[in-house]
Amino acid sequence: MTARILVAGIGNIFLGDDGFGPEVMRHVVGRGLGADVHPVDYGIRGMHLAYDLLEEWHALVLVDALPNRGTPGTLHIFEADHETLSATAGLEAHSMDPAAVFATLSALGGTAPKTIVIGCEVENIDEGMGLSEAVAAAVPIAVAAINEVLADLGVRSPARAEG
Repeated sequence: MTARILVAGIGNIFLGDDGFGPEVMRHVVGRGLGADVHPVDYGIRGMHLAYDLLEEWHALVLVDALPNRGTPGTLHIFEADHETLSATAGLEAHSMDPAAVFATLSALGGTAPKTIVIGCEVENIDEGMGLSEAVAAAVPIAVAAINEVLADLGVRSPARAEG
């Protein structure tokens, strides 16, 4: 059996650096990550992500903006602890907060797969389109990080094999 991996970019492109996940996915989709790797830009469609997670996945790679608690543009890569994520239990149709997505998934009877987060510290999440300079500079680093995470998960990318 092959390991199916979902790479999900999330965030709101109309809130500055919150659009980090969708911007990274713009550089990932169509790059030949492997037949069992499914890159998707979910934007703010949390319910869609929750329903897609009802399928059988070996792992989820979640690409998202992180609260500004450090230097803008800094990437953090970590495994999510689903047990400590706090969100109101139940269906959350209009939220893209990862905790709300996992709570919705649970309410639908699903279980979250191993989840690796590739997150970027934001500088500005005010209304407006476009990433700050620091966060935009982190986009190619995040794309490379996705390839590294996939390799750690045992996926050999056809694009990597050719290069």
